[in-house]
Amino acid sequence: MAERIAEHPILGVQEKGELVTFTFDGKEIKGYEGEPIAAALKAAEVMVHRYTQKEHKPRGIFCAIGRCTDCVMIVDGVPNVRTCITPLKAGMVVQTQYGVSGKPFEEQ
Repeated sequence: MAERIAEHPILGVQEKGELVTFTFDGKEIKGYEGEPIAAALKAAEVMVHRYTQKEHKPRGIFCAIGRCTDCVMIVDGVPNVRTCITPLKAGMVVQTQYGVSGKPFEEQ
């Protein structure tokens, strides 16, 4: 895995939890339980979390403190989850968000 975020500006120093598996867009990825979902995705070299509704532009981690909406994704079926501050849990299902949906724009 790539370099990990060790200290979060809001959540503080990240204690490494147990190495767990979660799903991102149907692909199994490993991360440490309790770290922000966005940190686990970044370590797996996933940089795009969503696409904007109007112009379909990619977005990813921007503020990393839960203030903007660039990192929102669909987590366990719930849209608009701020992945930069949401702790990772084993078995989570994380999906790229397209506007407010999990379906790419051409399928909507």
